[in-house]
Amino acid sequence: MEYAMPTPSLNAIVEAMLFVADGPMTVDRLSELLPEYDRAAIRITLQELRDGYDARHAGIHLVEVAGGWQLRTGTALMPYLTRLVKGKPPRFSPSALETLAIVAYRQPITRQEIEYLRGVDSGAVIKSLLEKRLIKIMGKKEIPGRPIIYGTTREFLEVFSLNDLKGLPTLREMQSLEEVPPFEVQEELPLKVEP
Repeated sequence: MEYAMPTPSLNAIVEAMLFVADGPMTVDRLSELLPEYDRAAIRITLQELRDGYDARHAGIHLVEVAGGWQLRTGTALMPYLTRLVKGKPPRFSPSALETLAIVAYRQPITRQEIEYLRGVDSGAVIKSLLEKRLIKIMGKKEIPGRPIIYGTTREFLEVFSLNDLKGLPTLREMQSLEEVPPFEVQEELPLKVEP
C-alpha cells in the first residue's frame, strides 16, 4: 500500500522558498516561480506568515527588505547566535560609513564629488565598499572626462534593513537625534569656596 503525500499548502511552499533563498524574494519572483497560484494569494500568504511569526514571538521574523521578503532573526537573539556563528558582525570604519552615507543620499555621485564633500581622498574607501558590494558603478557621467558614478546596491538595503532608499532617515530626523532632551540637561551648581 502506497502512502500518498498531502499536497503542501501555499504557506508551506512560500515559507520553504524564503528559507532557502539567498536573499529577499519579491512578489514578482514568487509569482514567476509559482505560476499556478494567484499573485494576490501570494501576497496574502506573505502577510499571514509575517503575522504568524510575530504573534508567537518566534525566533525568526518575515520582514520586507530591499524590495522583497526575507526571513531574519530578531536582534535580541544576537548574543545567542554569536555563540553558534564564530564570525564577528561586519564593522564599518567612520570613513566607510561617511562615504556610504554620502553615496546613499547623493546618488548617483562621482568620486570627485565624494572627495569634495569629505575633504579627503576616498579611493581606498570606495574600493572597499565596492568589494563588499554595498555600492556599485552605475555608469559614467555625461561631462568632460566622463567620470564613473556610484550608487548603492540591493546588498546595502539588506545590510541596513531598508526596503528602499525612502527608508533612510531624513535630515530632520538626524538633527533630532543630536538635540539633548530637556531632562538630560543639568544646571551647573555653584562651587562654594571656603576662605
